[in-house]
Amino acid sequence: MRILKIAVILSLLVVSCQIKNKGTKKDAETVLELPERPNILWLVTEDMGAYIPPFGDSTVATPNLSKLASEGVIYPNLYSTSGVCAPSRAAIATGMYPSSIGANHMRVNSYNEEIGIPKYEAVPPPEAKMISELLRKQGYYCSNNYKTDYQFKEPVTAWDESSPYAHWRNRNNNQPFFSIFNFTVTHESGLFEPYGFREVESRHYHAGDRNYNWKNKGGSLANNKSAESETTVHLSKDTKFNIPPYLADTKATRRDMWKLYNNIAEMDKQVGAILKQLEDDGLLENTIIFFYGDHGGPLPREKRLIYDSGLNTPMIVRFPNKIMAGTRDEQLISFIDFAPTLLSLTGEEPKSYIQGQAFLGEYKPEERKYIHAAADRFDGFTDAIRAVRDGRYKYIRNYRPEQGYYLPVAYRERIPAMQELLRLKEAGELNDDQMQWFRTQKPKEELFDCENDPFELNNLAGNTEYQDKLNELSAEMDRWLNDIGDTPNLEEIKLVSRLWSGKDSKPKTSDPIIISKNGKVTISCETEGASIGYKILKEGKTPKSWMVYQNPIELAEGEKIQAQAHRIGFVPSKTIGYK
Repeated sequence: MRILKIAVILSLLVVSCQIKNKGTKKDAETVLELPERPNILWLVTEDMGAYIPPFGDSTVATPNLSKLASEGVIYPNLYSTSGVCAPSRAAIATGMYPSSIGANHMRVNSYNEEIGIPKYEAVPPPEAKMISELLRKQGYYCSNNYKTDYQFKEPVTAWDESSPYAHWRNRNNNQPFFSIFNFTVTHESGLFEPYGFREVESRHYHAGDRNYNWKNKGGSLANNKSAESETTVHLSKDTKFNIPPYLADTKATRRDMWKLYNNIAEMDKQVGAILKQLEDDGLLENTIIFFYGDHGGPLPREKRLIYDSGLNTPMIVRFPNKIMAGTRDEQLISFIDFAPTLLSLTGEEPKSYIQGQAFLGEYKPEERKYIHAAADRFDGFTDAIRAVRDGRYKYIRNYRPEQGYYLPVAYRERIPAMQELLRLKEAGELNDDQMQWFRTQKPKEELFDCENDPFELNNLAGNTEYQDKLNELSAEMDRWLNDIGDTPNLEEIKLVSRLWSGKDSKPKTSDPIIISKNGKVTISCETEGASIGYKILKEGKTPKSWMVYQNPIELAEGEKIQAQAHRIGFVPSKTIGYK
């Protein structure tokens, strides 16, 4: 056992995400007795605001998440670096801010013809690696089931397995694992009409069984016999909902809320299936379990925006043996903190290039004081907004004040609640709060008291009483932008040129060089920072996974080797063989 001391804030009250905790708090230093190399399980759902009972919203029952929260720690102050998924996943995968590596536009490989730029990828510095590759170097089995969407193509070294079959059950005996399961049923598109459950993944019930043949990968749970043992309680269409003030309280909006909560109930069932597999395998008390969303909620004026409704997502962490069960940790956490936290929990010091900081483990520094976020292009429409938030106040800087907030993203306009807002806007029937999003211009600076104004509707930037706080957060934004090398409002074509070092095409990774000397094979690559993957072929059999090259390899008689090199953001090399 490895003993870690973790300072946490234990709160005596658990309250809604919309109301700050005013109960008694106390600091406590808690001793965590963890395995030397604990298993780590990530349960990641999409477009997820704090719409679940452990975070104060009891509209729909989530028995599996509620049980997980009762046995773990809830974190109400987790923030994505963007209000949309792909940039946020880039931050999670690398521990770097999307706007520091060219991952800030949604997406880098779509809508390019419409906006006149080539398809490209984010390009982190050469030393940057995906966190899963770093854990694989430690001997972890790393599986991803199965969404990627990192704003770059993952190297072959990233995962032991990334597929609908990916599961810790496919690892070697007693090998520690880092496994991710992605749940898409809560995605924004689940609100599109006609209503239906979006990609209810039978893979979550048959995961790990590589012999299972899915005839309908996106089928409904009604056809999924393995899920019938647990009944999901769906809400009635007549349920009364708390409609956020930025939405219109109409029948169409209430139907969207009804669908949102029922999607969450379906997701909870899928989470329960994975947790049951973990318990059935006898691994529950050797595993640290994380549940979180990939950014804030799916509704209009939530997803894609950098108000809290678009950035804040609930997180639950369950430690082995229910350490700190039922407690609440109020620290500010950013998505860029996930990568260093994984390293810290597995006993490895976070890499110097990582821009986040560990919030758990033996390499946890003092708690962060601010979180930061950015919003740029979404599909065919570009803006330039940056935000910084402390424990109470949010500062937003708009680099295109002459441009309105609302972007007519066609994908979002398929949501009935969004169609309602547009219809009522044209009819002149929106109130002042609802019309804010549709202003033709926006202020250069915004400041919100997120404690007293959780929906961020009352801009305090012009109020002299808050000038000191505005100056503090503005200075912090300047520091952050300078530290990460972010140039807001940089033309995207110029960003591409910067990422490609002024060349006209995407840079390419050099082919690996394979040399045999003294009975051992060494592999190298002339491209700085390239990851090298290899496979050893024997008797015509090719392994499913690529190994991460670290040290010279000794080949047995009749064995062959294949190698591929790939620096993130570059075109991967050819696969080179050697006998």
